Amino acid sequence: MASGATKNHDYHLVEPSPWPFVGSVAAFVMAVGAVMWMHGGPPWLFALGTLGILYTMVVWWRDVIRESIAGDHTPVVSLHLRYGMILFIASEVMFFVAWFWAYFDAALFPDAAIQYQRAELLGGQWPPEGIETFDPWHLPLLNTLILLTSGTTVTWAHHALLHDDKQGAKLGLALTVALGVLFSIIQAYEYSIAYFDFSGHIYGATFFMATGFHGAHVIIGTIFLAVCLGRIMAGQMSSKKHFGFEAAAWYWHFVDVVWLFLFAVIYVWGAGPNAGH
Repeated sequence: MASGATKNHDYHLVEPSPWPFVGSVAAFVMAVGAVMWMHGGPPWLFALGTLGILYTMVVWWRDVIRESIAGDHTPVVSLHLRYGMILFIASEVMFFVAWFWAYFDAALFPDAAIQYQRAELLGGQWPPEGIETFDPWHLPLLNTLILLTSGTTVTWAHHALLHDDKQGAKLGLALTVALGVLFSIIQAYEYSIAYFDFSGHIYGATFFMATGFHGAHVIIGTIFLAVCLGRIMAGQMSSKKHFGFEAAAWYWHFVDVVWLFLFAVIYVWGAGPNAGH
């Protein structure tokens, strides 16, 4: 906004920012580096691009937080931020639909005549011959209980904040972050004891892509909530103004729901007779 200009609307006209350009350059470097790495090149270019993207995220979201503190997030702006978060979560839903689609296509039609190579590879059955799947009532069930509990603690934190109970909000958020970290640790351990790997067959590929991307979302959501916890501790959120926390809670509930589908479909329904550990 030019000096001396009068603002006669509720919209926020952002100041010129270098971060879209920096982020696009970092994404290009990461993509090129990934291609080179996949063809036997060194991984440092991919790592450099990834660090550039992470840096862009940190400083760009830092600027958004500063705009909120400065009062630029009027009711109209906050409403549009909500629309943006809803559309983002909708796009994430479709992202996971793709992985479920791939899993169901292979699981429901392991012996399809038109897919003769697949039938030969899978042995005409799902899970494929020789695959020992996880016992769904062991680590997967434990992680399900952890995520469901985290959904209740984040809701508790939200209601506490709505009633200006800052201590309750902090405690609820801290427990949610701790449960998110615990989920990630257990999933990493689960991967370490898997009797199958990513390559060589479609079961491992669909299992690790679906559960792995969900695990990445859990890590992202945990960081999101940890930032909100830090902002509450810094006095930057109140019962009237806390959309950042609302967005994090929406995202966390989305992660919970996706896991319930993963647990029911991949771990329980898709376990087959060879579930062993």
